[in-house]
Amino acid sequence: MGFYLNSKKPGLLFGECATATYFVDKSAILKDLIPLVESVQPSEQASAPLRGKGDKYICITRPRRFGKTVMANMISSYFGKGADHSKLFDTLAAASAPAYKKHLNKHNVIHIMLNEMPDECTSYKEYISRIKNLLMEDLTRAFPDAGIHKKDALWDALNKIIEFGDGEKFIFVLDEWDFIFHRSFITKDDQASYIGFLSSLLKDQPYVEFAYMTGILPIAKYSSGSELNMFFEYTMAGKEKYGSYFGFTDEEVDLLFDRYQSLESAPRVTRKGLKLWYDGYETLSGRRLYNPRSVTGALNDNQLGSYWTSSGPYDEIFYYLEHNVAKMRDDIALMVSGTPVSANIQEYAATSMNLTTRDEILSAMVVFGFLSCKDGMVSIPNLELLNRFADMLQKEPSLGYVHQLAKASARMLKATKDGDTKTMSKILEYAHHTESPLLCYSNEAELAAVIRLVYLEARNTYQIEREAKAGTGYADFLFYPKHTDDDCIILELKVNSTAKAAIQQIKKQNYALKFLGELGAQPVYTGRILAVGIAYQKKDNKHRCLIEVLRERI
Repeated sequence: MGFYLNSKKPGLLFGECATATYFVDKSAILKDLIPLVESVQPSEQASAPLRGKGDKYICITRPRRFGKTVMANMISSYFGKGADHSKLFDTLAAASAPAYKKHLNKHNVIHIMLNEMPDECTSYKEYISRIKNLLMEDLTRAFPDAGIHKKDALWDALNKIIEFGDGEKFIFVLDEWDFIFHRSFITKDDQASYIGFLSSLLKDQPYVEFAYMTGILPIAKYSSGSELNMFFEYTMAGKEKYGSYFGFTDEEVDLLFDRYQSLESAPRVTRKGLKLWYDGYETLSGRRLYNPRSVTGALNDNQLGSYWTSSGPYDEIFYYLEHNVAKMRDDIALMVSGTPVSANIQEYAATSMNLTTRDEILSAMVVFGFLSCKDGMVSIPNLELLNRFADMLQKEPSLGYVHQLAKASARMLKATKDGDTKTMSKILEYAHHTESPLLCYSNEAELAAVIRLVYLEARNTYQIEREAKAGTGYADFLFYPKHTDDDCIILELKVNSTAKAAIQQIKKQNYALKFLGELGAQPVYTGRILAVGIAYQKKDNKHRCLIEVLRERI
């Protein structure tokens, strides 16, 4: 055992994860990976398709917090000789694989977490020297008779083990392969050297039994062609295979929520809330995915909220916009208002440097998990990310009119509660007289986009639903207060009609029933119920607002 070779670390980490309260068993991926190990013969995997040796190199890329490291630890724990993990895996889905016992802790595994650096690292040389030195120490200690010298290249040392040692092969598990590209001290020459290092270590080497690599960005972004072309790449937007192993599916979140309800004496998280906050991603086939770290965080804390780890201003969102802010304003405004925008997602253009075009910026934001993509349209996936965008809009003046609308949203909510329709109309007038083409108001959907912006601040105290089923129809907007004694708001929009007509529709369709609850039961919401009508007339370019209290505070 060593620092990288057959290390105890992956097993210890995966063991902690597997015994956690809200663990989801993704070990079934081993049923797909075991046939890729070179020593497995087709006869031993009757149910698996016949595969060539080239298939033993795979790279799976996903956004942050989608379980890549947990999976890498699990794979190393299963194959590696570092410890006997039969008690851990015998109860998991992997145990039903045909060759499960044959390969459990029977292989040499070199597991490298490539996001680990030397203390106070300031150069690529320091970074890569640490990896080379630690792995060389492991090999020299484990194979003392192979004739390894300190000055040998790693690939020479590994080939000596094949030629002069025990002839053993190695499984490589490389986690966060692209981490180093995002360090400020890394140059283009350093990038080329790093790609060359990985190529020399892995490509066409007889000691490689299987190579599994993870990261955020696809290899093809950085590899110019032949260096790492032996890898089969699997991205969220590009290939379906392995899709359900990263992120939580609806069915898995259902099981976790049932477990949560049975364990929590006073549950404050709802199943609907989990979907609203953390759903929104998809596999290529359209299967829904939740962010796993956020779901488990909410259930453990018994509280919905943001679990996105901040690592820079506005959580790096603005970083991907700063080169093209002016042209991106309308896109951001539309997405924050809940309207998807079209984009040509180019996964291989999604690097953290030299982003200049709209499609490059949107591509980067999809790859890094800030946006989701479906059928050529991108959108903000869930409330957790919407809050990050909203924070950016309210803090970043360079976003121009979008920033101004977001800043005005606190006044808009207060004016609504105060019945100050004059202030409401002034804010809407300001919105309409900006330079944005999305505010041309050709229909109620475009007016609704503006409404989402001017009520952006309300997200902090309300859950807002668009076109929500209520009474005998569908309300344009329902504002559910997070504090049950706060005002409930029903908002109806009209273009080329009147605010009075909007109020009449709210009352006729009995939208207020959504807040009144079951007949005879204690009301859930005890605050006022406000009917808000907002109308826009094209003939005079005027907004008119009307507010009526449907029920006073209980």
